[in-house]
Amino acid sequence: MFLSADILVKIVMSGLALASLATWTILIAKTVELSMVRRRLRAALAKIGNVRSLAEARRSLGADDGILPSLLEAATHEARLSAGIAGDGGIKERAASRFAEISRAEGHRIRVGMGLLATIGSTSPFVGLFGTVWGIMNSFIGISKAQTTNLAVVAPGIAEALLATAIGLAAAIPAVIIYNHFARLTKSYLELVARASGAAARLLSRDLDRGQATVLTRAAE
Repeated sequence: MFLSADILVKIVMSGLALASLATWTILIAKTVELSMVRRRLRAALAKIGNVRSLAEARRSLGADDGILPSLLEAATHEARLSAGIAGDGGIKERAASRFAEISRAEGHRIRVGMGLLATIGSTSPFVGLFGTVWGIMNSFIGISKAQTTNLAVVAPGIAEALLATAIGLAAAIPAVIIYNHFARLTKSYLELVARASGAAARLLSRDLDRGQATVLTRAAE
C-alpha cells in the first residue's frame, strides 16, 4: 500500500515513521539518563546525611560532579563573597537565590526531549489525517477517471489513504504515554533536587550559626 500511494502521502508516512523512531529513541535515552541521575543524587544525599558542615559534605562527595556538589559549591561561594557583610540572613537569602537558579537550570536540562514528545503526540494524528484526506481526494479523482464505483477499484486507494491515519495514531499514542511517564519521573527527580537544595541550605545555616565564615572562606579557596 505504501509503494502504490501518492508521493505526498508517502512523504507523510515517512515523516510519521521518523517521528515514531524519535519517540522510541527518546524513551531509551531518557530512561537511562533519569535512572543514572536519580541513583547518583540519592547516593549523594545518603553520603551527607550525617555530616555537620559544608566542608565535610564536600569531602564526603569527593570528585562527584552532580547537582548536589553544585549546590554545596554555590553555598560556599556565596559565603565567601559575603564575607565581612553583617547579617547571616542576607547570606541565606542570596544562597537560596543561587539554589533556585541551579534547580531551574537542572529542571530545564532534565526536560530536554520532552518537548519533542509533546509535539509528536499532539500533531501526529493531524498529520496522518492530512495524508488520509489527500489520499482519498486522489482516490475520488481516480474513480471519476475510471468512471466506475466498483469496490475493487475504490478500496485499494481508500485503504492506502487510511494507512496514513493508522501510522499517525501509531506514532502519537506511544508519544503521549511516554511523555506522561517521563513527566512523573521528572517530577520525582526534581523533588530529590529540592531535597538536595534543602540539605545544602541546612549545612550553610549550621556553619553560619557556628560563626564559621572564616572556615567557609578557606574551604572555598
